[in-house]
Amino acid sequence: MKDLLVDCDPGHDDAMALLLALASDRVDLTAVTTVAGNQTIEKTTRNACRVLTLADRTDVPVARGMGAPLVRDQVTAGWVHGESGLDGADLPEPGTEPIERHAVETIVETAAESGALHIGPVGPLTNVAVALRKHPDVVDDIERIVLMGGTTGDGNVTPAAEFNVFADPEAAKVVFEADVDVTMVGLNVTRKARLDRDHVTRIRELNTEVTTVVADLLTYFLDVHEASFERDGVPIHDACAVAEVVDPGILDTEYTFATVETRGESTYGRTVADVRGVNDEWPNVEAPNTHVALDIDTEAFVETFLEALETY
Repeated sequence: MKDLLVDCDPGHDDAMALLLALASDRVDLTAVTTVAGNQTIEKTTRNACRVLTLADRTDVPVARGMGAPLVRDQVTAGWVHGESGLDGADLPEPGTEPIERHAVETIVETAAESGALHIGPVGPLTNVAVALRKHPDVVDDIERIVLMGGTTGDGNVTPAAEFNVFADPEAAKVVFEADVDVTMVGLNVTRKARLDRDHVTRIRELNTEVTTVVADLLTYFLDVHEASFERDGVPIHDACAVAEVVDPGILDTEYTFATVETRGESTYGRTVADVRGVNDEWPNVEAPNTHVALDIDTEAFVETFLEALETY
């Protein structure tokens, strides 16, 4: 069984990622760390505790992390996730409190205890970047980082940038360029992993406390996306990264060079991934450093997610 730490900013799709990890018999969710992103650090930490309470898994420690980006001004996504960060459902009050240890130290110590930790960052990469910078030897205890962030195509917060990377581009650059196994699961892939109202009906018919809350959250998320983006269905972005840890091979990836633009006026926060092999034609070739997801088995992802919910 794999040891997994999820670093998150709940968020509707973060909640789905956590529930997927908790339901899997292939991973041991050893810790949850929180970061400011979809909402403030106070709200994302509270939401992580509420999701664990909902799942009756308050044994999993929650560590509060960085409340602001490394350099840029803070941005949040309340227009997508609501004022609470998890609008649309009646989640329980937290039955657990964050531990005293900071998220950065929790990442480092959990990795040391595991010796082969899988990390699933599904929010801004501030915590992970600080851990890598403060404790560079932590890479020896990290098996793999599978992150939701970036894109090889269009952004969702600017024409160039995806939200998680845009929220802290400098941190993302640190993670992409670290000496560690990184897989990038970007918008170009996660936009294909959509749930529609028929899926929500199937989830609601399971008729448990957890699935009722999930159905309510997804209904809210669907309403927002269909009104804002005029697209059918809603992508469950963050759960795609956790699904790759649970079921390796669900993604088609290419190992290539990737980094983040941190100086551009119109491209700030853009992930630059050489998926076409352009670097091969230039004299100063950048070595591959990232497994960039190019496609996802959507049917397998949806079934993995729905089957996980059937366990609650």
